[in-house]
Order: sequence, then C-alpha cells, then structure tokens
Amino acid sequence: MALSYKARRRWSLVILLIGLPLYIVVAVTVVSLLDRPSILVELAVYVGLGILWALPFKFIFKGVGREDPEAGKNDGAGR
Repeated sequence: MALSYKARRRWSLVILLIGLPLYIVVAVTVVSLLDRPSILVELAVYVGLGILWALPFKFIFKGVGREDPEAGKNDGAGR
C-alpha cells in the first residue's frame, strides 16, 4: 500500500518533530552508557546512529520537498 503525497508529508513532519528528538535522547543515552569513550569512538557512534535512524524512513522522505505531483493533474493548467 503506497502512501499518498499528503500522507508522506504528514508522516515526515511527525518523524522530524517527535521521532527525531526522541532518537537523539536515545543516542545520547547509548553513548553515556559507554562510560565516556574516546572522542573518535563517540564520533563514530553518533555518525553511525545518525545514518541509521533515516534508513527505515527513506521511502517517506523521498520526494517530499518537491511540489505535489497530484496538483498538476487536478488543476488543468496543462504543464
């Protein structure tokens, strides 16, 4: 079941405004549980977790920044 453009925009806002701050708290907690590792290990963990959070949501964020593809079909402008 594919999500519509509007649904993907709504879900992307929910993910960015609610999910991402929660994930940041989890990432900081994970690093603090490592008992303050060296700066390179800490950087690697943050970079890894920073990339890892976006992978499951790639299909939601794809194309959200563009204009609505359905809008051109409905308005009859003939673009």
